[in-house]
Amino acid sequence: MSTQAIVSKVWSFCNTLRDDGVGYGDYLEQLTYLLFLKMADEYSRPPYKRNTGIPTEYNWSSLTTKRGAELELHYLKVLQELSKEKGILGQIFTKAQNKIQDPAKLFKIIDLIDKESWVRMGADVKGEIYEGLLEKNAEDTKSGAGQYFTPRTLIWAMVECIRPEPLKTIADPACGTGGFFLAAYDFLVKNYQLDKEQSQFLKDKTFRGNEIVQSTRRLALMNRPVRNINSGKERW
Repeated sequence: MSTQAIVSKVWSFCNTLRDDGVGYGDYLEQLTYLLFLKMADEYSRPPYKRNTGIPTEYNWSSLTTKRGAELELHYLKVLQELSKEKGILGQIFTKAQNKIQDPAKLFKIIDLIDKESWVRMGADVKGEIYEGLLEKNAEDTKSGAGQYFTPRTLIWAMVECIRPEPLKTIADPACGTGGFFLAAYDFLVKNYQLDKEQSQFLKDKTFRGNEIVQSTRRLALMNRPVRNINSGKERW
């Protein structure tokens, strides 16, 4: 399935949720939680076998095996317990709430995400999908959208002017969803033949940012594992 097809498929379900009072921003936030858990589950399996730090009782599989009211209660428990964890895991789930009150619709979203193998997609493809969702959210929620979404063309123009270089730290004190980081990452990969040291630096040490709005910060944190970008010792 193409990138656009996946974005349209995942996003189209929001029209149904709007009848239940779930806005675009709330829907994207729920997608962030679920995509993170699905990717973590994939990374925990062969050939990766990584320790994601997610307790077994709150992992992705624990959601896919439940239905109805049991699923709704368990999902709420998952959000509450993961918010207590340390590192990026706890940061993504900080003050997380379930905005999807219909268990049948929650199950459908989980099923949609479960049918795709997200880790096997290239970082560029995953990045395009998540960025596509961010862009749709910005287009559909005009009021306040500029708070966290800068048009892709403007981001690229600024990065082209700055022309980041390998082994240099890139800082954004008000990073929003991390769009400038992603454009800089793409610029470095596209314009330089990175050696092992440069590639490792790009993945682990290049980017430093801050965002005080919790919901926006959550989206920026999610952009990191989507693009296989780490920060210091926080990694999968």
